[in-house]
Amino acid sequence: MTRHFLRDDDITPAEQAEILDLAVSLKADRWSQQPLEGPQTVAVIFDKSSTRTRVSFAVGIADLGGSPLIISTANSQLGGKETPADTARVLERQVAAIVWRTYAQAGLEEMAAGTRVPVVNALSDDFHPCQLLADLLTIKEHKGELAGLTLSFFGDGQSNMAHSYALAGAMAGMHVRVASPVDYAPREDIVADADRIAAATGGSITLMTDVNEAAAGADIIVTDTWVSMGKEEEKLARLRDLGAYKVTQELMSLADGEAIFIHCLPADRGYEVDADVIDGPQSVIWDEAENRLHAQKALLVWLLAKQGEAA
Repeated sequence: MTRHFLRDDDITPAEQAEILDLAVSLKADRWSQQPLEGPQTVAVIFDKSSTRTRVSFAVGIADLGGSPLIISTANSQLGGKETPADTARVLERQVAAIVWRTYAQAGLEEMAAGTRVPVVNALSDDFHPCQLLADLLTIKEHKGELAGLTLSFFGDGQSNMAHSYALAGAMAGMHVRVASPVDYAPREDIVADADRIAAATGGSITLMTDVNEAAAGADIIVTDTWVSMGKEEEKLARLRDLGAYKVTQELMSLADGEAIFIHCLPADRGYEVDADVIDGPQSVIWDEAENRLHAQKALLVWLLAKQGEAA
């Protein structure tokens, strides 16, 4: 059976740990694995603009001996006439894997259901699982063992990042706090999934509205942009509703003295986070950005190995 990575819990906690360990190894020896030697091609499809995702996948595929085929849906049939399932059936005969940065999760699910090659969610409206692998790798580098750490997310709890933190954090055995207004709380079904996972790993997911309580003693402080792509018309309302959830030096001071700050970028300095935090000594955002490369390479190596087992 072909393995896909469409949401954070498409892998098990043990498999997540395996991929992160592989990422550590690949970061230490960047060209040690060449599963795409040939070169084989990986299709990397973009519905949305991108810097980190585009660069990290293109470079990573090349590092693995392959050739990245960057496709814009605006210039392909997928952007109009052709269904994701039909596009997948065309691509699978020519590429080793498909990576898609898109809007609706349903499109990714349709594509994965119709293809024999791995499909990777490079971002959707609901989840950002590749980012979470990079974030967990960064936390592992700076804090060591993931299990038992407390990660506090501030802002839009309905965002793809908050959903992925809930799932991936629970899988790693972490205690995830999501601080947001009640009307911005994460989806109930995702919280239920995170609770189920946490019951097996020793982690937890807690929804909060009090920012001071959420920050108290946390090992990792996290936020994300308040205005995601496709929601620009909501900017004024979001600034009003989420203003109290900005990450400031005062908020950071409530966390553990060795706490780190992460942000998947791009950041709106002065909005969801103050510049002196993002540029401060507790910020590890540049390590985090680099780790997209290593984590995604590990994911591709792992998925391609599973593909080989399935064959």
